[in-house]
Amino acid sequence: MLNIQAYAQNQNGSLSGTVKTSDGAPASFVTVVIKDTKKGTITSENGEFTIKGLKPGNYILKISFTGLQTQEKTVDVIAGQTTHTDFNLAESANRLTEIQIISRKSANQKTVTVGKSGILARDLPQSVQILDSTVIRDQQVNRLADVLKNVNGVALGENRGSVNESFFARGYSLGANNVLKNGVRSSSGGVPEASTLESVEVLKGSAALLYGGVTGGAVVNMVTKKPKFNYGGEVSMRVGSYDFYKPTADIYGPISKTIAFRVIATKENANSFRDIVKSDRLYINPSLLFKLGTKTELLVQGDYLKSDYTPDFGLGTVGGAIPNIPRSAFLNTVWAYNNTNTATAQANVTHRFSDSWKLNAVVAYQSYNRDYFGAERPVGTATGISPRSLTRSKSQEYTYNQQLTLTGIANTGRIRHQILIGGDADQSNTTSYAFKYDTPTGANYGNFNILDPSTYNTRQDIPNTRISGNTYTPVYRMGAFVQDLISLTEKFKVLAGVRYTFQKMPRAVTYDQDNNTTTLASNSLPGSKVEHAFSPKFGLIYQPLKSTSLYASYASNFTSNTGTDIYKAALDPSIIDQYEMGIKNDFWDGKMSFNVTAYKIKNSNLAQTALLDQFGQPNADATVKEFSGATTSDGLEIDVTGKIAKGLNFLAGYSYNYYRYTKTLASGITEGERVIGSTKATANGTLFYTFSEGIVKGLKLGASAFVTGKRFSGFQTLKPPYAARGLPVKVSGFTTIDLTAGYTYKKLSFLAKVSNITDELNYYVHENYSVNPIPPRTFMGTVAYRF
Repeated sequence: MLNIQAYAQNQNGSLSGTVKTSDGAPASFVTVVIKDTKKGTITSENGEFTIKGLKPGNYILKISFTGLQTQEKTVDVIAGQTTHTDFNLAESANRLTEIQIISRKSANQKTVTVGKSGILARDLPQSVQILDSTVIRDQQVNRLADVLKNVNGVALGENRGSVNESFFARGYSLGANNVLKNGVRSSSGGVPEASTLESVEVLKGSAALLYGGVTGGAVVNMVTKKPKFNYGGEVSMRVGSYDFYKPTADIYGPISKTIAFRVIATKENANSFRDIVKSDRLYINPSLLFKLGTKTELLVQGDYLKSDYTPDFGLGTVGGAIPNIPRSAFLNTVWAYNNTNTATAQANVTHRFSDSWKLNAVVAYQSYNRDYFGAERPVGTATGISPRSLTRSKSQEYTYNQQLTLTGIANTGRIRHQILIGGDADQSNTTSYAFKYDTPTGANYGNFNILDPSTYNTRQDIPNTRISGNTYTPVYRMGAFVQDLISLTEKFKVLAGVRYTFQKMPRAVTYDQDNNTTTLASNSLPGSKVEHAFSPKFGLIYQPLKSTSLYASYASNFTSNTGTDIYKAALDPSIIDQYEMGIKNDFWDGKMSFNVTAYKIKNSNLAQTALLDQFGQPNADATVKEFSGATTSDGLEIDVTGKIAKGLNFLAGYSYNYYRYTKTLASGITEGERVIGSTKATANGTLFYTFSEGIVKGLKLGASAFVTGKRFSGFQTLKPPYAARGLPVKVSGFTTIDLTAGYTYKKLSFLAKVSNITDELNYYVHENYSVNPIPPRTFMGTVAYRF
């Protein structure tokens, strides 16, 4: 529920109520205002609204939104009391869907579930971006990467074999813990399905207080579509270049007065501009919503993704440079495969003790299975000769997560507290299988010449392999946290909180199938590796106007380190300090938001290979380390979003990042050099306009531009004379432009897009592993029927 905050004296009163459709369904995102005043709000997803801080007296309450007749009621506000009044619309929920209700909340007036506490974005002392269903639909996104291109400060990268999506925020790679689905850690293996998402939330900076051991750039939360208590849905067919076909069905409705359902399913088949590469995906997302009384609800949801994809290392390198070969050239074996299966289940219980206090409990499960076979990255000599070394792998991952949070509002005198108290735990285990080859040459598949296509497929047999053993690796985490947003005055607020995290990583267990033996991983630790960390957060917020928020904040997060110190003790985690300041502005009554953020991230205890051992002798063991290094990431982010006119939606952003080494060993990386994988600058802009009158009513036109700055691949430069491994591979920046046109007639819609209209050629890179060309000019179209 959204509260328009007004600080009033004790004699003030409040208004609350619920707006429903003619068939009893909640009417969400309806505008509720007090006539002839500037006070108002938007109904929540449950159709509820509250307006506080009203002086006693008579008021006219008015509700309205696009396409419906305005309704008014006269209400009395009594000192110290809340007056309750309800509205019933003449339209059904289906009619509301046809009209397509548009929330009039600005980006800064929204709350994000990834923040857990229900705090408005303008009250958070860190940068937040929300990409809603409008962006997802208009841009015809298929992957999470398609959505995140719209987020300033997030840069797309590449990973080993291009089998998963890779993202960088403020220079830091977003690891497995940084991507969430409905607030729970989610595997990015198999590439998450994004076309069926309701929204994507990005909380930039440190989120360690809320989620524990996450990297410092950002966390990304994918919010799936939920059941509704009215019948409806959509069927669509999406087609595109390179034999892309994707039918989707989305059906929802009530099972009874207290139970609603939703089922989303999609099947995707596609070839690629890359020779040989193809994908075959099946996705199913069922969910049930139970109303367990007036104050309690249970949401049960799950999904299953089967994704078969051809692993692709791109064009490789020749003599340390990107070769001049066709964009379509495929250098892996013709039979290479990467097959994944991902299944999740989640139960979410929410209980409201009152309008101010809420308890939320979540239990979740995820399994991820991967079966991979193919050649490794192609690395050619100056003449193009590259070995082909095969990799055969298989793994199973299981993750269990539990969360409990209590949120509420309390007052100590005139000081208001918005409190968050919580705890979470997760347990995960991974089983990785080892293989042996029946052929005498083992994983050696011969050589080929990157510059000579006639050598690419001279060998096409699939060597026989068998499982020879496995390694079992468990990890246990738990944490507890508390946070308080303290409103000292109407204009000055303080956010303070701290988290304690405990992590336990038992020694891996390896089973040798040939000898029927089980051994513990070889290391110097007497038992499990145990880590403890405190993650504080502190922010100051000053709001001279209700439309303007200035803030400064400090937070820390931690990253685990492998190896030991010179005395063979397990390394402690590295504590990373983050400083951020910014301004959030709303203009034209919230029709446009303009936010600017500056940040500094410092890792002052970067673990590096120790120069000397405990006896003062030169150390040659790379697992023996010391906290003798440092990195720093400085940056600036600007984002603009809005709906300044009827039918006109836009968003734009720019980011600059300088992530570099600031302290290294005498034999280490050159100070001042940008970290491999980081992107200097990104920018994005999207504009869509839908005509609502005249003969062109229903016509939609749009354009999007995405800019990726300079990057480096390959290896970091070592200080002289330690430079034998080569220099970084410089990759220039690039810009792609997409054009969109569509038309909606009643329940039927058509939408078409031409991507990379200038046919730009460039690459996404991953260290020295993958150099993958971006897609050329492509077409995609979607026809959909809503009911």
